[in-house]
Amino acid sequence: MANLIDTLHADPRPRHPEKAHKADSPVLRKPDWIRVKAPGSPKYAETRAIVKENKLVTVCEEAGCPNIGECWEKKHATFMIMGDTCTRACAFCNVKTGLPGALDAHEPAHVGEAVAKLGLSHVVITSVDRDDLDDGGAEHFAQTIRAIRAASPTTTIEILTPDFLRKEGALETVVAAKPDVFNHNLETVASNYLTVRPGARYFHSLRLLQRVKDLDPSIFTKSGIMVGLGEERNEVLQLMDDLRSADVDFITIGQYLQPSRKHHPVISFVTPDEFAAFETIAYTKGFLMVSSSPLTRSSHHAGEDFARLKVARQARAAKV
Repeated sequence: MANLIDTLHADPRPRHPEKAHKADSPVLRKPDWIRVKAPGSPKYAETRAIVKENKLVTVCEEAGCPNIGECWEKKHATFMIMGDTCTRACAFCNVKTGLPGALDAHEPAHVGEAVAKLGLSHVVITSVDRDDLDDGGAEHFAQTIRAIRAASPTTTIEILTPDFLRKEGALETVVAAKPDVFNHNLETVASNYLTVRPGARYFHSLRLLQRVKDLDPSIFTKSGIMVGLGEERNEVLQLMDDLRSADVDFITIGQYLQPSRKHHPVISFVTPDEFAAFETIAYTKGFLMVSSSPLTRSSHHAGEDFARLKVARQARAAKV
């Protein structure tokens, strides 16, 4: 369920009434550029078996990611820790909402073992929101990072965290474990938060990303958004400026896809040319890395992107 405190504090008047979520809105037909091949290769099956053997949850499955076939064929999987039940109810997300169970103390070790078995050079770890925990699950993130380092020392680690809203000291705990990339998604433009991401706060998320850099400038920071939720172009450009003000290195921009009729409708399908334009603009604003395409997702091609991110930082440093 949505965080009750956040719901009570939210302004009940949408800034853009025409953007309000309508469960009975017609589902737009997907254009050809958004279609993907169904998964089913032998390597996909092998990855799936390793995930199941270690009793792990992946956001690839829970969120219905369209890139699961491509990623799992390459033995790339994004592990979702702390269970499969979220304490919030964002209008775009397909992960189930409810009261989560207790944390599995063995989960960090299982993740480490799976990373080693898959032979991953780069891994992405995300989680559900755990507003029920005093630290929002920060220590569990830290334990998972340490377990991966113990089981697979050469693997680089990218985390995609919740916002740790009102969880004092949580961010410091995660940063102290020294992930290579700290990702926290804004998800959408500020004016959409009431209808799309009601349990979160836009400027809190920005401050979280800035705080990571304050605590450890060596950690790469990353954030992503979905488009097609009724945002205006100038709002996307403002969001880019806000992320750069928080010294964020990497932005991802992808097309929102409606998981079911109960979720926020797709207002528009953004064309590949428009995504290319966003990429060009983002680079001019100073991002080290930009991934902008209809099928871009936070962890899609994460390993290759991390390698490029390191090269881009070195190149920038050489110019200074």
